[in-house]
Amino acid sequence: MKTIFDKETRDELIVRISSLNENSKPLWGKMNIYQMLTHNALWQQLMLGRVKSKRVFIGRIFGKAALKNVLKDDAPLRKNTPTTPEVVTKEASGNLEMQRKKWIDGTEEFANYAALDFMHPFFGKMTREQVGYFVYKHSDHHLRQFGV
Repeated sequence: MKTIFDKETRDELIVRISSLNENSKPLWGKMNIYQMLTHNALWQQLMLGRVKSKRVFIGRIFGKAALKNVLKDDAPLRKNTPTTPEVVTKEASGNLEMQRKKWIDGTEEFANYAALDFMHPFFGKMTREQVGYFVYKHSDHHLRQFGV
């Protein structure tokens, strides 16, 4: 499986992120291009351990099993998967270039990932290896959502 910790994988994602523009339209879901870029910039800060999110109760029950299911193979994430409210924006427009740059910068920061005690709001404590696979899958999911 691809992991965000491999330079080639990060470079591939950055090329795909860079190809997004104001004319990019979703193939599914409710987010427009600005909202998706903002979501991913915020989400990466969460995964880098900089944004804290409370653990959801249902995640305490099903989180570990769900993570195991998500990471069992290299299949893409399902469409319309729910997310934590801390990484969602209601704003419909803004500076696309700035949000794209934040997402790219966050992607590059995984070269020096140090959040060894990372706690996902749904999945719970994740190993470095699990974070690497999941960050790739999440980024790939949203890039596929916008056809890149």
